[in-house]
Amino acid sequence: MNPALIRSAFTEPQWTRLHDLAEVVDDEPLATFTDERATAVLRRVEVLLGHWGCPTLDAQALEKAPELRLLAYAAGSVKEWSTITDDVFDRKVLVTSAAAANAVPVAEFTVAAIVFANKGVFLAREWLRDPDGPKARRPKPVGNYGKRVGIVGASHVGRKTIELLRPFDLDVVVADPYLDERAASEIGVRKVELDELVATSDVVSIHAPDLPETRHLVGAAQLAAMKDGAVLINTARGALVDTEALEAELATGRISAVLDVTDPEPLPRTSRLYDLPNVFLTPHVAGSQGSELARLADLALDEIERYVRGEPPLHPITREALARIA
Repeated sequence: MNPALIRSAFTEPQWTRLHDLAEVVDDEPLATFTDERATAVLRRVEVLLGHWGCPTLDAQALEKAPELRLLAYAAGSVKEWSTITDDVFDRKVLVTSAAAANAVPVAEFTVAAIVFANKGVFLAREWLRDPDGPKARRPKPVGNYGKRVGIVGASHVGRKTIELLRPFDLDVVVADPYLDERAASEIGVRKVELDELVATSDVVSIHAPDLPETRHLVGAAQLAAMKDGAVLINTARGALVDTEALEAELATGRISAVLDVTDPEPLPRTSRLYDLPNVFLTPHVAGSQGSELARLADLALDEIERYVRGEPPLHPITREALARIA
């Protein structure tokens, strides 16, 4: 992992817990698998604890780690840093991810955005700042009672958002090609197709993975189909939305957007999204930060403890799932 994470992503009690669970071969994180220290460490390890900045666990690294049985990854995506390769699965090394833990703050951020969006808070703030400025359409009527929220993607974040929305008087629907109607019913929502979701929802919240087949999942046609006054929320990845089409639709003032991610990221300073009154823009802050990083570490340590006890992992990553997760 990035060596700086030893101070920021793990608490002292968590390091104590790790030492109680197993013999820690080296307290200093490995930033590479190619130097002499890495070679000496890998020769002895049965478990690797990984985090952001983890080097790629490829065939060469695995040759140095003949006893390796588990990579407990204390962050979300094992794909973003090219952390694992097919060689890991060929060697039958268990891989776990803390994506479920990272989903919690993203879902919390999303729920806050949904409540504010339906109340028209973001536009009301702009009107307060500049009563004579450009106007955009607020939700009609404003409020959260009986509104429809469309969740695009029953991912970890999508499911956690659905769970957190249960106490609200909202109609929540979901669109996900990998989710059948029975599974949707089990998590308390109704499955619809994406076209119906965008056309009927007061808030459209995106939680799908960034894959080649999901690039511009929400494009000009989907944006044009959204209701007047509806709000698009994106806390997933910017490439899921066609930025050019989004800028054009938002410039009309017909819909609004809450964007924690963009494509590209960051946006060029010339982007209209910085200045439009119906855009609430944040710099990719919905995910785990500060105190929330300890939740990721706790999950990874839980997985190590389960391995020590001979129990199966709670959040395994499989070769089959890797192709369709973030």
